[in-house]
Amino acid sequence: MKQRYRFITGRDDDQFCKRVSQALSDGYQLYGSPSLTFNGTEVICGQAVVWPEDTKAS
Repeated sequence: MKQRYRFITGRDDDQFCKRVSQALSDGYQLYGSPSLTFNGTEVICGQAVVWPEDTKAS
Protein backbone atom coordinates (compact mmCIF):
# COMPACT_ATOMS: atom_id res chain seq x y z
CA MET A 1 0.00 0.00 0.00
CA LYS A 2 1.31 3.45 -0.91
CA GLN A 3 1.85 6.16 1.68
CA ARG A 4 -0.91 8.74 1.39
CA TYR A 5 1.47 11.66 1.98
CA ARG A 6 5.17 12.03 1.23
CA PHE A 7 7.48 15.01 1.59
CA ILE A 8 10.39 14.61 -0.78
CA THR A 9 13.53 16.57 0.11
CA GLY A 10 16.99 16.91 -1.32
CA ARG A 11 19.61 19.17 -2.82
CA ASP A 12 18.44 21.40 -5.68
CA ASP A 13 19.76 19.13 -8.44
CA ASP A 14 18.57 16.82 -11.19
CA GLN A 15 18.29 13.88 -8.75
CA PHE A 16 15.67 15.76 -6.72
CA CYS A 17 13.71 16.51 -9.91
CA LYS A 18 13.94 12.86 -10.94
CA ARG A 19 12.60 11.72 -7.55
CA VAL A 20 9.60 14.05 -7.80
CA SER A 21 9.03 13.04 -11.44
CA GLN A 22 9.14 9.36 -10.45
CA ALA A 23 6.56 9.93 -7.71
CA LEU A 24 4.29 11.61 -10.27
CA SER A 25 4.81 8.72 -12.70
CA ASP A 26 3.88 6.32 -9.88
CA GLY A 27 0.52 8.09 -9.49
CA TYR A 28 1.18 10.65 -6.76
CA GLN A 29 -0.12 14.20 -7.19
CA LEU A 30 1.64 17.40 -6.20
CA TYR A 31 0.37 18.93 -2.96
CA GLY A 32 1.08 22.62 -2.48
CA SER A 33 4.04 24.62 -3.64
CA PRO A 34 7.65 23.51 -3.45
CA SER A 35 9.76 24.92 -0.64
CA LEU A 36 13.40 25.98 -0.71
CA THR A 37 15.91 26.71 2.03
CA PHE A 38 19.62 27.34 2.21
CA ASN A 39 21.72 25.35 4.68
CA GLY A 40 24.79 27.60 4.42
CA THR A 41 26.31 25.53 1.64
CA GLU A 42 23.58 24.50 -0.79
CA VAL A 43 19.92 25.00 -1.64
CA ILE A 44 17.61 22.28 -0.27
CA CYS A 45 14.23 21.62 -1.94
CA GLY A 46 11.08 20.04 -0.61
CA GLN A 47 7.87 18.99 -2.35
CA ALA A 48 4.83 17.33 -0.83
CA VAL A 49 2.99 14.70 -2.85
CA VAL A 50 -0.21 12.82 -2.03
CA TRP A 51 -1.69 9.55 -3.17
CA PRO A 52 -5.18 10.18 -4.60
CA GLU A 53 -7.98 8.85 -2.41
CA ASP A 54 -10.07 6.00 -3.68
CA THR A 55 -13.37 7.57 -4.74
CA LYS A 56 -15.23 4.27 -5.19
CA ALA A 57 -18.19 3.79 -2.90
CA SER A 58 -17.77 0.84 -0.52
